[in-house]
Amino acid sequence: MANPAPALPRGALRAAAARVDAATPAERDRAVDALRAVAILGVVLGHWLVTALVADGTGLHAASPLQGMPRMAPVSWVFQTLAVFFLVGGHVATRGYASARARGESYGRWLGARLSRLFRPVLAVLGLWTVTAALLLLTGADFVTVHTLVKLALSPMWFLLVFAALTAATPLLTRLHPLWPLVVVLHTDLLRFGLGAPSWLGWVNLAAGWLVPYTLGAAWTRGELDRRRAGWVLLAGGAAATAALVAWAGYPASMVGVPGAPVSNLNPPTLAAVTFGLAQCGLALLLRERLRRAMRRPVAWAGVALVNLSAMTVFLWHQTALMATTATGLLAGRLPGLHTPPDGLDWVAARLLWLPVFALVLAGCWATFHSCEHGGVRRRARVVRVHRPRRRATAAGARHV
Repeated sequence: MANPAPALPRGALRAAAARVDAATPAERDRAVDALRAVAILGVVLGHWLVTALVADGTGLHAASPLQGMPRMAPVSWVFQTLAVFFLVGGHVATRGYASARARGESYGRWLGARLSRLFRPVLAVLGLWTVTAALLLLTGADFVTVHTLVKLALSPMWFLLVFAALTAATPLLTRLHPLWPLVVVLHTDLLRFGLGAPSWLGWVNLAAGWLVPYTLGAAWTRGELDRRRAGWVLLAGGAAATAALVAWAGYPASMVGVPGAPVSNLNPPTLAAVTFGLAQCGLALLLRERLRRAMRRPVAWAGVALVNLSAMTVFLWHQTALMATTATGLLAGRLPGLHTPPDGLDWVAARLLWLPVFALVLAGCWATFHSCEHGGVRRRARVVRVHRPRRRATAAGARHV
């Protein structure tokens, strides 16, 4: 007779997923949460695949497999998903602001609640890395190594600052057409790459470039992207424009920065990064209905809900998980895929084997710090809710993270 014990955890998992599914408001658009989860996990996996910390005998320095293996550029096309995050962010913010106004809630209170959720987990990251950097320097660690580690750990902060600025400007952006920031990006690149303007001018694109998908999210809220034709136009037009810019205008094929490269598509965003983002947003819009169907499965939805409830914790701590694994691994020597130069397919194969270890360490970080994302107090979840009388469910359930 077969041992039934292994079925118990599976049954418990399905029961928990069923409870999450039942507690989710029926009117919630689960595709929005699924797209956010895909965007967050794409960034995490992308960083883990293209960020290497090489041990050279005196310390650690950052490297990228895209330096020695430019044919791996398509990896960045899959995992550079920030445009999708800004698309969802614009949609959720404009929808949430409209709901707040309908309830009579002030702009200040609405913004304060959103920024508090965004920045509350940052304090734990800053605190830990301030102490860590000080201890490393006091114990004689190489300054270049400490600088490399701190830079990688805090690099996600730039994203939060830009996202916070766009969130604060949401009332001004609800009607802005995405074409206007796209024109700004086009002219900025024309000036600095075509007419020899100073390179610092490119930082104008840090706001304008991410305004494009953010205002697309606002257009989604207005119902202007409901037809599938809009998704196809964005996907085909964005892909064609990106291919032309890479093939004939000299833009890098990689959609992330490559150490040592003269031009980065991401720091600051270039026209190629923005057109690539348009293609990603078009694909995301086309996948909405399929995602809604997939999210009807309780287990799939429970996973997406968990990622959404911990989105900032996962985003802020994933680089720390990579570095903690790398530093601990040095105790065992110079390990392939962890401390060796990323210059061949053998490194790629070894790095893939390290991904579950990174995920396990990140899970430990999540267990330790996820309460910071919710202020360390028990609050009503915004992805799922407790059962309430049906007449109040619509108002309570329309909220998005």
